[in-house]
Amino acid sequence: MCRFDGSACAAGRRARADRISKTNTTRFRVLVFTIRSVRAASLRDARRTTPLCLISVSPFLCGHPVRSVASVIGEDTIPVLGIDVGTGGTRALLLGEDGALLGSATADHAPFASPRTAWAEQDPADWWRASQDALRSVLSQTGVAADAISCIGLSGQMHGAVLLDAAGAVLRPSIIWCDQRTEAECRWLDDTVGRDRLLQLTSNPALTNFTLTKLLWVRRHEPDLWNRVRHVLLPKDYIRFQLSGEHAIDVADASGTLMLDVTHRRWSREMLDAVGVDERLLPAVFESPAISAQVSREAAALTGLSAGTPIVAGAGDQAAGAIGMGITRPGAVSATIGTSGVVFAATDRPATDPRGRIHTFCHAIPGRWHVMGVTQAAGLSLKWFRDQIVGGVSYDDLTAEAARVEPGADGVLWAPYLMGERTPHCDPNARAVLAGLAASHGRGHIVRAILEGVAFSLRDTFSIFSELDLPVESVRLGGGGSRSPLWRQIQADVYGRTVDTVQADEGAAYGAAILAAVGIGLWPTVDAACDALVRRATVTEPRPAHVTAMNRQYAAYTRLYPALGSIHG
Repeated sequence: MCRFDGSACAAGRRARADRISKTNTTRFRVLVFTIRSVRAASLRDARRTTPLCLISVSPFLCGHPVRSVASVIGEDTIPVLGIDVGTGGTRALLLGEDGALLGSATADHAPFASPRTAWAEQDPADWWRASQDALRSVLSQTGVAADAISCIGLSGQMHGAVLLDAAGAVLRPSIIWCDQRTEAECRWLDDTVGRDRLLQLTSNPALTNFTLTKLLWVRRHEPDLWNRVRHVLLPKDYIRFQLSGEHAIDVADASGTLMLDVTHRRWSREMLDAVGVDERLLPAVFESPAISAQVSREAAALTGLSAGTPIVAGAGDQAAGAIGMGITRPGAVSATIGTSGVVFAATDRPATDPRGRIHTFCHAIPGRWHVMGVTQAAGLSLKWFRDQIVGGVSYDDLTAEAARVEPGADGVLWAPYLMGERTPHCDPNARAVLAGLAASHGRGHIVRAILEGVAFSLRDTFSIFSELDLPVESVRLGGGGSRSPLWRQIQADVYGRTVDTVQADEGAAYGAAILAAVGIGLWPTVDAACDALVRRATVTEPRPAHVTAMNRQYAAYTRLYPALGSIHG
């Protein structure tokens, strides 16, 4: 257990969260009513009438002054801001009430450090530096006044552990999502808590990616540092802390810590007691559209934002990205290829795989959950090949070469296990392999095999969905992989399903902005916002002859992992 110096108890934090939530309900009730009424009147009229409606309510929320709603309603739109703290950079996006993208800016992060094989760490201070740069850039680029922004939504890479001392200082680099050092801690959890009990308490197995395993690693290997830890935050929540001074998290991101009771959407006291982690280390938990904080005067001076701007809880990048793609109801599924690859399905119940091959998390929508399978090195596979093997060749040139190769890559196969693998193998020691090469094969065969191998890995998740009787009514593609016509076609052929994309494929920052719009009352529900704002762009149909070839090649692909086990043990 961590020693404390009189910091607030968990009960006090929960009381504060409840107080904030109740305050939000009361103090924004008139705001919500008035802004919704704007749809029947002109925004100019709203600028005149809204302040009169607010005279009777308190000018404070979460202990910070709330600006008059008159100042946040522009002549033509009510902008909201989405911030996504990714692995490679932080993105800030301004969204109009009608879903129009007003502008965006990205500031790169320093590449993550890998002090040892399979380790991955980043400096939270670099995220905050990039956030400031991106925020100032998007405000300058768009000309939107800071006091016109009605609300802020946050998203970011999941699972990372940010450890703070009593003064709020970062104690060590953050161990991020793709780090694989905690295999021993996973075995300890299986032995101490029990694999079945883990699924009962958290709906998920012990995986090296999850936050709890990182905390256990620090406690074991850096005990002096661990004894100074007073707060644990995830990456986006560190940015919230810098923006507001508040320690808060949403239920979707908290689901990936292995410390949340996913079914009941609260920290699992049983789990925390079983592993000896004090709940006082953890932030207050909110539903994703709930207002959790406000921009402080200090942060306003650093970022160009306006003090008092409300901040909703937001969501981890996968749930926020799904919101931005309209994946809100059961039957809706997305397949996203970024650095990692994710197949994500919305559900109306916490559906758990008894074998722990997929994740079961809270969705960013109250009363909904989602299941997802993860390929650790999806887009990373192509990036690795381009940067480390060929060098100096564009992605467009590589995929053009791959397009000239027939489906199946003439038998060449790629197992994308560059960073171990999550779904379906849950194996941090899995290693990538390129198999089936002959002297007649060229670079195009290899690239096509990589594109197909990533799609095969994602197809593994669809197979698990089928086993669990989870409906798949539509498949929507996202991420950088969806921008390639060839990769879209390969996915349609591999999944044997029609796939589509959305017009505003703006990633998690877009979903975070939608959550902000719901939180401030521009839309009554996340469903309503997505129905109005998310629009389909392209449709790709599977080609029967290619589906047959892909089925044959997928059968060969499924034999790769067992064969690798005989090599690597």
